[in-house]
Amino acid sequence: MKNWIKMGLGALGASLLTSSAYAADYTIGVSNTVQGNGWREEMICAIKAQALASGKVAKLNIAHRNTDAAGQSEDIRNLISAKVNAIVVNPADPAGIQAALAEATKAGIVVVAVDQMVTEPSAYIISNNQEQYAYLGAKWLFEQMGGKGNVVYMRGAAGASADSDRDKGFKRALAEFPDVKVAQETFTGWQQDQGKQQILDYIATGVPFDGIWTSGIDNVIVDALVESQAPLVPVVGADNAGFVGQLNSVEGLKGAAVTNPGSIGGAGVTLALQILDGNKPAQQVVLVEPSLWENVTDAGKAQLKAAADPSLSPEWPVSISIPEWTTYTKDQIVACKGPGE
Repeated sequence: MKNWIKMGLGALGASLLTSSAYAADYTIGVSNTVQGNGWREEMICAIKAQALASGKVAKLNIAHRNTDAAGQSEDIRNLISAKVNAIVVNPADPAGIQAALAEATKAGIVVVAVDQMVTEPSAYIISNNQEQYAYLGAKWLFEQMGGKGNVVYMRGAAGASADSDRDKGFKRALAEFPDVKVAQETFTGWQQDQGKQQILDYIATGVPFDGIWTSGIDNVIVDALVESQAPLVPVVGADNAGFVGQLNSVEGLKGAAVTNPGSIGGAGVTLALQILDGNKPAQQVVLVEPSLWENVTDAGKAQLKAAADPSLSPEWPVSISIPEWTTYTKDQIVACKGPGE
C-alpha cells in the first residue's frame, strides 16, 4: 500500500507531527456536504482521529450535513465567524464555494481542500488522484470486456469536482476502446440505496450489458446482480470493505477495486497543522496515487486477500491510513473520537 502516495512537499512531506512538539491550542473547522455515505463517514473519523493523535488540536468545529454549494458557503462563513485557525473542506462545487474560501484566507485562516480540487488559488489541496482512479478501473474493465460491448457508467454526484475528474479519466480510457459503448449513464449521488435502485431498474429493462463501472457505490451493485439473478458481468468499484470482501468470496464475480482512501481527511489535518506551524509546502497540490486490486490473477487475488478487513463497515475503504500523512491507530479511527470527545 506504500505506493499510493506521490509527494509534492519535498523534504517536508516526510516530517510527521509529534504530540510533544506543540501545545494543543489549534481549532480546526471542517466542512463536508454528504452524510450517510460510508466513505465520507470514514473521512470525518480520520479527521477526528488525526486531530487527536497530533496533540496539537484543542477543538474541532465540524459542519457535516447534506447540502449544496450555497449551504456549504454558509457553513464556511460560520466557521470564519467562529475564528477557527484552519478549515478542512471537501467541496460540493469548486467554483460555487470559491468566494467563501477566499474570505477564509483573507481572515487569516488556512484552507485545505481534501479529496477534490477547488478553484480558489489560495487554498491548499491534498487529494486522491480522481482522474487516474477512473482511468485505471475503466481500462481494466474494458480489457475484461474483450474491448467491446456495453458498459453501465455509474457516476458520483453531478457538479462535484471529483466526479468531473473521474469523468475525464473514464472518457480517456473509453477513447482507447472505440468498440465499447456506454449503454446507461447515471448519477448515484454516492448514495447506496439510490445506486442499487438504478441498477435494478436497468436490469429490469432487459437491455444487455457487459460491464459496470461504479464511482465507489459497488457492493450494493453486486448485491443487485446476485439478487436479480442477472449475469455477473465484471464490476469495478473502490476499495470499500464490503466490495473487497465480495471480490474474495462471490463465486463467478470478476472485478477490481481501485484505492481511494477516505483517510485523506486525516492527511488534510496533517497538512493544515504543518502550515499553521510555519511549514508551508513548496506546492499547493499533493496527490495520492491509486492502485488497482483485481481478482483475475493470482497476484491480484493475493492483494485483495491481504487488504480484506471484515471488521470494518462495508462502506468504509479498507485503506484506513496513508503512510507519511496519518499517525493514528486503527482503534482511534474506528472509535471516531476527536479532541475533547
